[in-house]
Amino acid sequence: MHRIARITLPLTRHNVWSRNLKAQSLRHVSFTRANRNSDTGFVDNIDYEDFGSYRIILPEEPFVFGTAHIKPRSVPPHIKRPYYASTPTGNKPEFRGKIQLGGEEEHRLRESAKLARKVREYAGSLVKVGRTTNEIDEAVHEFILEHGAYPSPLLYQDFPRSCCTSINNVLVHGIPDDHPLEDGDIINIDVTIFKDGYHGDTSQTFLVGNVDEQGKKLVSITNQALNAGIAACGPGKHFRDIGKAIHDLVKDTNYCVSSQFTGHGIGPVFHSQPWILHHKNDEPEIMEPGHCFTIEPCIIQGTNPRGWIFPDGWTASTENCARGAQAEHMVLITPTGAEVLTL
Repeated sequence: MHRIARITLPLTRHNVWSRNLKAQSLRHVSFTRANRNSDTGFVDNIDYEDFGSYRIILPEEPFVFGTAHIKPRSVPPHIKRPYYASTPTGNKPEFRGKIQLGGEEEHRLRESAKLARKVREYAGSLVKVGRTTNEIDEAVHEFILEHGAYPSPLLYQDFPRSCCTSINNVLVHGIPDDHPLEDGDIINIDVTIFKDGYHGDTSQTFLVGNVDEQGKKLVSITNQALNAGIAACGPGKHFRDIGKAIHDLVKDTNYCVSSQFTGHGIGPVFHSQPWILHHKNDEPEIMEPGHCFTIEPCIIQGTNPRGWIFPDGWTASTENCARGAQAEHMVLITPTGAEVLTL
């Protein structure tokens, strides 16, 4: 699950493309560039590009702001909770993205990552036409509890569900609801668990039924971007090498990288330093043994990387409703290299 830079566009009918149409019925052909006449202020022409056939996810009208209307799922009292989900709220542990290698910290971190991978694979097995994301969330919630863990997204800054389900034009942080998945959707399921004091975080974008070639290619290049970022990791390397590797992969393609959402350090704290930028950047920090962090690029069709936030305060859509996909792994820097903990 990303650390989010909360950038919200003005909420207007133009921005959400409602036009008195039902969100579930919209199909998308997106423009990527509007050429505006500097003298008149009017658009002279628009260059159109076909991003494929898929439904566009929009906030329902009338708009409901926030998440207070969504009842969170219950967690048995014997399940250990992270500080933000405790009653009363506990103190945030001191953590800056590095663990002590070779001891109990590393063992617990690895076990949490291993369980997160298992949950991700289970969530993927639930993806099928006609199943609602709320049903997926309920099953994931119970699966995590059965393994003695807590679903980290639940109650994190008022997030009301146990995983994130982001469909088509939704980049990240989609809140599970009662709309069924449709043939041709792509869906990212982002799962994080908390067990024995450590978080494990991973995600993948899955195909629902018969997805068009544009959608398949988007998911493929997203996983290539994740692998490119991982390959740039190792002791003594700069964190900026991750963003450069992803940039170099997509720079000559018809895809772009979201700069609004970052990877993050992870361990006893859900989100911490180091912040992992997936776009080209000049960050000076260097990877050291014991650093553990997520790499989770969001790749978007076309050349517009901007997103905006729904009224619920969480769901992030691409600005022009092009599709986005995301994939995520946890990476641990060791004295000899970098190990992916959620493979």
